[in-house]
Amino acid sequence: MALWGGRFLGESDKFFKKFNSSLSFDYILAECDILASVAWSRSLVEACVLTESEQKRIESALLFLKQKILNNAKEILKSNSEDIHSWIEENLIKEVGDLGKKLHTGRSRNDQIATDLKLWCKNIIHVTLKNIINLQKVFVITASNNHNVIMPGYTHLQRAQPITFAYWCLSYLQMLKRDVSRLEDLLKRIDVSPLGSGALSGTAWNINRDKLALSMGFSSATNNSLDSVSDRDYVVELLSFASIGMMHLSRFSEDLIFFNSNEANFIELSDSITSGSSLMPQKKNPDALELIRGKCGRVYGSMISILVVLKSLPLSYNKDMQEDKEGLFDSMKTWNDCLSMASLILKNIQVNNQSCRKAAEKSYSNSTEIADYLVKKGIPFRKAHDISGKLVLRAIKEKKSLNDLDLSVFQKYSSVIEKDIYSNITLKACLEKRFSQGGVSPDQVLNEIQKEKNRLNII
Repeated sequence: MALWGGRFLGESDKFFKKFNSSLSFDYILAECDILASVAWSRSLVEACVLTESEQKRIESALLFLKQKILNNAKEILKSNSEDIHSWIEENLIKEVGDLGKKLHTGRSRNDQIATDLKLWCKNIIHVTLKNIINLQKVFVITASNNHNVIMPGYTHLQRAQPITFAYWCLSYLQMLKRDVSRLEDLLKRIDVSPLGSGALSGTAWNINRDKLALSMGFSSATNNSLDSVSDRDYVVELLSFASIGMMHLSRFSEDLIFFNSNEANFIELSDSITSGSSLMPQKKNPDALELIRGKCGRVYGSMISILVVLKSLPLSYNKDMQEDKEGLFDSMKTWNDCLSMASLILKNIQVNNQSCRKAAEKSYSNSTEIADYLVKKGIPFRKAHDISGKLVLRAIKEKKSLNDLDLSVFQKYSSVIEKDIYSNITLKACLEKRFSQGGVSPDQVLNEIQKEKNRLNII
């Protein structure tokens, strides 16, 4: 049963009906639509459209449909309804007869769709926040378990200065905290209800929209119906934040793929999240990480898609907006799946302390300490930098680490260098000197781990 048949004399073409239908993907809005429909039915009592007994019959039937959906949501897909809103209305009428035809009084599918989608977005944001916080906890626990592991930090994929594996973990924790902040901020903007906006200009019935909004869990109602039915900013924002979140997970994956390589050998991934080769028996491939990295692109694609859909749309609602859902639903599932997979990967990771330390020792990552040492001896930094660079060249030529150079070699490049140079350029010294806020010193890192344990209630 179409919801708009009265004005039409002819039947819709079968291919058009299929092309026009959104039921195959918007059926997941069913519970949100029922919640909003129950709230709307109560408002219709106050507007004297329904009696209290009629409203109770409608609400009871809607809750019955909700249970039916909970038992088997995909049963809906066997229907030839145009969308989930049509399916619910058709089935409501089957349950309560012509009384069900009263429910849509004063309501348009335009404000109905916008309300359902906002309710769904609010729900999925809360789910996503839980998954992000769970991953934060795994990062903190992993950092705590590996706070003594020294490894090289990188710039330009070249070994730079020594850090710890814990410090690396805490860097991704900061990214995840920003992901949480963005989603929490979006929850404030999304918390306004469009229901009661009608098709585009409001409803002619006496509906208390703020009261209606509160009954659905919104904090207030929107203030302009023309904007309310055509606003998809929250979809753009959510897809944007999903893209940023997936970018963080993709970078995390890229780091671990490199750390797991035979060339680095910093970590070993669990058998439970890796796979083998169909031809080469020795292979252990980081497929889970590569899939996270790859899935980032599909989320980016959904964000670009909705921006392109919206960029030239006149006010207010246009059918183009039906394209707002598939990409959104897929992207949020993808993001949440990848958050869960990242947690699983990190929980089972084994860090190779010895390989990490050797890489840090061989990388001349302590050359900056030589420059700082010379500055403390009164040499201008630019000159100290030049001396340090020449010492690195000498060490490379002799195939030695800086720590293994003879004192006479150091003094050949600068007479101010004394025996204490060796205690100043150990890996431990390199770390301990960086005690400024946000630095890599072991004390700073342990303090940060404890703060995060307290924040996340990790015992």
